[in-house]
Amino acid sequence: MGDTKAAKLPRKAYESELLRLQTELVRLQEWVRATGARLVVVFEGRDAAGKGGTIKRVTEHLNPRVARIAALPKPTERERTQWYFQRYVEQLPAAGEIVLFDRSWYNRAGVEHVMGFCTKEEYQRFLRQCPIFERMLVEDGILLRKYWFSVSDAVQQERFRRRLEDPLRRWKLSPMDLESITHWEAYSRAKDEMMVHTDISEAPWYVVESDDKRRARLNMIAHLLDSVPYHEVSPPVLELPERPPSTGYERPPRDLQTYVPDHAAGL
Repeated sequence: MGDTKAAKLPRKAYESELLRLQTELVRLQEWVRATGARLVVVFEGRDAAGKGGTIKRVTEHLNPRVARIAALPKPTERERTQWYFQRYVEQLPAAGEIVLFDRSWYNRAGVEHVMGFCTKEEYQRFLRQCPIFERMLVEDGILLRKYWFSVSDAVQQERFRRRLEDPLRRWKLSPMDLESITHWEAYSRAKDEMMVHTDISEAPWYVVESDDKRRARLNMIAHLLDSVPYHEVSPPVLELPERPPSTGYERPPRDLQTYVPDHAAGL
């Protein structure tokens, strides 16, 4: 996109194209299910870069039994003693499944490294092992896509401010998120180092410019669709059957059941 800031995408154009792309995502889902493909999509980037909103748009019309989100909490004491990648391996898809990682094993290259939650030895081991781990996934047939959502410091600050003032989005902010403001350059250096070691030909990184959330969502989804060699799968032929005649069943009296109060009636 260069250094020139693009104008914000109009809502009407955004919603029209989003619906078209979401229709294609359903076709992709049906191809994954029919062919037994395994698709992993990694969403990484700074806090408030737009990862969560994009994931919501990706999954909005998908079957949660086929496409699921993996957003792991901090590791337990037991998990801390395991091989670092172990708990992420448990989340990988079986045949006919899609897994979207809302943050992933790259926590070690970012927040854990910057905030001192891992040792230097653990961090260096991650940088050595991660490319090997991802090559193993790809060699085994997993379709691995990695997206880094890039947001400017000014836009991140504004999004934090809006979240702080919005009771519906206040939960998205944590003390760790706010502390990341004071570690902006440290996170930048960590991202650059991560890219050097893990931007491999078998599983390259794709950077999504996300100062404009609408553009970011469309660009990411369009790229994902273009990168997977899916095709339309003919759905099974379904016909609505005729309802059979009544055999005399009668519903029990309404006063024998407890109904939810009609809150909507008072609006």
